[in-house]
Amino acid sequence: MSSVRLLYNDKPGMVMLVLLAAAAVLVPLCNLGFPDGHLLHISTFTMTLVGKYLCYGLLAVSVDLVWGYLGILSLGHGAFFALGGYAMGMYLMRQIGDRGVYGNPLLPDFMVFLNWQDLPWFWHGFDYFFFALLMVILVPAALAFAFGWFAFRSRVTGVYLSIITQAMTYALLLAFFRNEMGFGGNNGLTDFKDILGFPLQSDVTKAGLFVASATALALGYLCCRFITGSKLGRVCTAIRDQEPRVRFLGYRVENIKLFVFTFSAVLAGIAGALYVPQVGIINPTEFSPLNSIEIVIWVAVGGRGTLYGAVAGALVVNYAKSYLTAAFPDAWLFGLGALFILVTIFLPRGISGGMTGLFRKRQEIN
Repeated sequence: MSSVRLLYNDKPGMVMLVLLAAAAVLVPLCNLGFPDGHLLHISTFTMTLVGKYLCYGLLAVSVDLVWGYLGILSLGHGAFFALGGYAMGMYLMRQIGDRGVYGNPLLPDFMVFLNWQDLPWFWHGFDYFFFALLMVILVPAALAFAFGWFAFRSRVTGVYLSIITQAMTYALLLAFFRNEMGFGGNNGLTDFKDILGFPLQSDVTKAGLFVASATALALGYLCCRFITGSKLGRVCTAIRDQEPRVRFLGYRVENIKLFVFTFSAVLAGIAGALYVPQVGIINPTEFSPLNSIEIVIWVAVGGRGTLYGAVAGALVVNYAKSYLTAAFPDAWLFGLGALFILVTIFLPRGISGGMTGLFRKRQEIN
């Protein structure tokens, strides 16, 4: 009953979940059920683009969980996103078999090109979807746990922690660029054929991935809302506002931080795993520190500490980015920067905070 009451009090979140459910049904239906040129037809390109945005929404929720409720400004969640993507990409590469350019049934094309003789040990097991899903969860979780274990017990906080997370991401970027790492080097992993036996170029498969992305976002949001609405969430907020006082009360602050940070990394990894089959490639640029900074901008624009605002920010900023890159290819960065500045000045609590304030003012007037 407490979970139902929590959702009932979260009306913006309920609206978002209803819209997600409607999109999960209507978008694939309009894509598959109506022919090209029909008024209700949604193109496969549009469906895939929105599916990518939904993955970004889940990634933004994971950042908002640690930044908005725990006070940890992570500039390294792009690394967890990329690791989940690489785990899924390795599974997709193993499904190619002898259909690659070189026709080698065991080695991916980039390994044949680099004269590798044997499949590296860490590639074994990725023939199986279940194993890949396990790695999507365990690899980001292991990195987050190891990082958090040392950082939180050393009581590294504030800008110092943000810089360290950014350094971690940059170190992984440099590592994955190296050909000898066995992850495709600069080109990364691509030329995927199918997933679970279904061709990735099929509209039906793309529709299935869209539904999976919407479902993952909804479940991720519900899990985060459950955490933030529980006693654990209240302790997290207290840590964000007065960490020394929480320690004085007897709470093991480092353990709480470690759990929430690791859980958020798992969400980011799942987002990356759903992202890769939809875009068809994963390469080291996903580790770029600029990507992690951009995620923080999504959350700031949408409204930090709301969860649903993070989703809204991810959708709005990425749609604006897609539109501006097409309409103003030489000036889109200025437009994106202007959007961020305007929101920061006129909507300091983000889009969601501004909408909530406007709604309350109308209620007071009425």
